Amino acid sequence: MKIKQISVFVENKEGRLSEISTLLADAGIHIRALCMADTTDFGILRLIVSNPEHAQKILKDAGLTVSLTQVIAVSIPDQVGGFARAVKILSDAGISIEYLYPSIGRDQEHDKTAYIILRVNDNERAIAVLQANGIPLLKETDLPHI
Repeated sequence: MKIKQISVFVENKEGRLSEISTLLADAGIHIRALCMADTTDFGILRLIVSNPEHAQKILKDAGLTVSLTQVIAVSIPDQVGGFARAVKILSDAGISIEYLYPSIGRDQEHDKTAYIILRVNDNERAIAVLQANGIPLLKETDLPHI
């Protein structure tokens, strides 16, 4: 139930994000989730994409510093308390969340589900605890459908 995340070291300068997203688009790679953490001089762009290995190659070939990381993605009810329940389950099990971000969903008007990407200190334990508590996890094959 782990999924691959691409992390890209990005210089904080005009046009860099446009360059990266254009490289991926030109390669036919679909971005399903993303977040950017930055400082004055650089940032880390985290991406969930349709073809992580190909995306990694495209970006590395363009001279960017890129790595693949295993993360998990949960599906939670898009309602008050849905997120709180999922993170409480992890907290109660002693699992730390290093960072998280939402996925880009489709047709939010009809779909009452939120998708959250999580980087935790123990993927295997997190997967087991979430599944035992009825929190659905996404597989790589689910990503094109969200």
